[in-house]
Amino acid sequence: MKIMNLFLATAGVALLASCGDGRIKSDAYGNFEAVEITVSAEGSGKIMKFDIEEGTFLKAGDNVGYIDTLQLYLKKVQLQATINALYTKLPDVASQINVLNTQLGTAKIEKTRIINLVKSQAATTKQLDDINAQIQLIQRQISATNSSLNIQTKGTLAEIEPLKAQIRQFEDLIQKSKIVNPIEGTVLSKFAQESELAMQGKPLYKIADIKNIILRAYFSGDQISKVQIGQQVTVLIDAPDGKYKEYNGTVTWVSAKAEFAPKVIQTKDERVNLVYAVKVMVANDGAIKIGMPGEVQLLSK
Repeated sequence: MKIMNLFLATAGVALLASCGDGRIKSDAYGNFEAVEITVSAEGSGKIMKFDIEEGTFLKAGDNVGYIDTLQLYLKKVQLQATINALYTKLPDVASQINVLNTQLGTAKIEKTRIINLVKSQAATTKQLDDINAQIQLIQRQISATNSSLNIQTKGTLAEIEPLKAQIRQFEDLIQKSKIVNPIEGTVLSKFAQESELAMQGKPLYKIADIKNIILRAYFSGDQISKVQIGQQVTVLIDAPDGKYKEYNGTVTWVSAKAEFAPKVIQTKDERVNLVYAVKVMVANDGAIKIGMPGEVQLLSK
């Protein structure tokens, strides 16, 4: 009987040893996520080129395609032609004023000659009065012509300015017809294909930075006081053969409010109903996928 009891005790110890993996129990559990951005069309028209596939890695600023801009370009050309036509209607202020200035100069020379003749009693004062009146008339003509031509010029330029603004609008629409990738990341989903019609606001593809991925984990109330922003932690994911793969993680956000534990999350104490969400940034070597479960161990344990 003693031998049998000893055998059972030894077997129990061995069974417990086989069930444990020697790893410290994790402090929090969660799932990996990334900041996903849905890139939508900013222009409308036929998609002429759309050179991406799901899984494609893109850099910020990469041109991945464009939407047909022919009609926008033709409208821009039409507006420019209208502007050029209006410029031809602008009056030649300088040439018209120069003609009057020439007449004024001639009249002033004649006035000087008449003044000398009057002094020598070879001309009458009436002739001097007549030339002074002629000079005043030319001066008034210059002032009136200058005012009229300036008003005409301002009116034509006022017609041109709105057309220039319309050209800038079409140039902006043409620029927005280029499909430019906004952030560095990996294409998660593709929602459109070449030759399809795109409308402004239509989703084209979804992209996320998965090189730096986020584990959203949940801590119970008695644990959250041990967690601070910037704190270094250990992140675990499942590996083959029942093992775990470790990563270094950094706490980047701690929720200020408690929430009910998500059904898919197991907390340290399963009886706890309220938990605090924490985001942990992890450098991804490619093994971590969005939606995978992960665990957090505080390094102070």
